[in-house]
Amino acid sequence: MKRQRVRPGRLPVGRPDPRAKAAEAVQVERGPVLSKRLARDELAAVAEVRAELREMLRRWGGPGRADLAELLISELVTNALVHTGRGAQVTAALGDGPAARVAGRLRVEVRDFDARHPTLRARPPEDATSGRGLLLVHSLADAWGVRTHGVGKALWFELEADGLVE
Repeated sequence: MKRQRVRPGRLPVGRPDPRAKAAEAVQVERGPVLSKRLARDELAAVAEVRAELREMLRRWGGPGRADLAELLISELVTNALVHTGRGAQVTAALGDGPAARVAGRLRVEVRDFDARHPTLRARPPEDATSGRGLLLVHSLADAWGVRTHGVGKALWFELEADGLVE
C-alpha cells in the first residue's frame, strides 16, 4: 500500500474512500461487531473499549494484529474524549459487513460530535507528552481517514489479517 507523506497540518481527507462508498451501498451479513457509546470525559472507558475489542478479536489475525488494533483504537478514542469533550460512538466490524466487506479485515470507526478536523503533526517535539496518536494511526494502519457526518466527524482505520485463526 502506498503511504502518503506526512505533512504538518494535512490529513488524508477530501477524497472519498471508494471502498467505504461501495460498502455503504452493499448490505451483507456482518461478522462480529462492537458498538459502544461513550460519555464525554469518560477516559476509564478507553480500557473497556480495548478489552471489548480484544474479546471480539480473540480468534482473529496473526501475532501482533490484535495488539495493534488495541493500540490504534485507544488513540482514536482518547483523542475523541480529550479533544472534543462531547463523547463518542465507537464501532468495530470484522468480516463480511457494510463497513468491512472482506473476511479478515477489521474496520474501526470513532465518531465524535465536534466538526473540527484534527491536525496531523509530522513530528511532535521530543519533550511533548501528546501529539503522537494520529501519527501512529497514519503509520501503522493499512488504511485510515476522516469523514464528516451530520454533527461531527468520524475517524476510521482498517487492518487486514493474514487469515482467521481457529
